[in-house]
Amino acid sequence: MVTGSGTTGPGAARRRELDLPLGNDPVSVRRRVEALERVLERAITVPGINRQVGLDSIVGLVPVAGDLIAAAMGMYLVWEARNLGMSKWQLARMTANVGFDTLVGAIPLAGDLFDFLFRSNSRNLKIIRKHLDKHHPHTRVIEG
Repeated sequence: MVTGSGTTGPGAARRRELDLPLGNDPVSVRRRVEALERVLERAITVPGINRQVGLDSIVGLVPVAGDLIAAAMGMYLVWEARNLGMSKWQLARMTANVGFDTLVGAIPLAGDLFDFLFRSNSRNLKIIRKHLDKHHPHTRVIEG
């Protein structure tokens, strides 16, 4: 009996979820930006309050460097959006979301609470999804 990392079995769905395509086609970009948003905003559920947080909130706890790292990861979503050919207006809105999150998030303590509540990457994913659904409807995934 040969076992391996085939596409069937109990862990197959999880493995497929982690396989990120490297292409520049809209389907690959959609999968990458959705995965990054999940890691940045909803990676861990905080026990007790049942609130999801991600890497953005966690690295934001580190003064200055953490906020800059979170901003760089957020700007990756903007870069992917640029590669999709999104309008300058959409890119400006996305950049403003990341900039606002970074500036307010840099304030000690209050900024950390703000990072916990304001999800710039989720907002940017919503903008990207709207563009993809309009211009590349074949990228839509029907979950059920």
